[in-house]
Amino acid sequence: MARSIQLDDDLNDRIQHIAGAQHRTPDAIVRDAIAQYAEREEARERFGQEALDSWQHYEETGLHLTGKEVRAWLDTWGTDHEGTPPDCHK
Repeated sequence: MARSIQLDDDLNDRIQHIAGAQHRTPDAIVRDAIAQYAEREEARERFGQEALDSWQHYEETGLHLTGKEVRAWLDTWGTDHEGTPPDCHK
């Protein structure tokens, strides 16, 4: 579906400049910007839903890790002694 948007002169000039510097069309710059925005917003929605799902799981089971446990595990990342994730507990 085609969309039409109105840009103020300043933003239009900025997009024209970027397009010229990258040897691309202004439409390609705008399409890429909108696609990146949509991807960010979809990721934000997924993150929010995962947080709600995690909270619901915690409320149902009581299983959790403390911040200290998670930090201790993360501190092993990238070392010769990289650990496995700790087990959740009540």
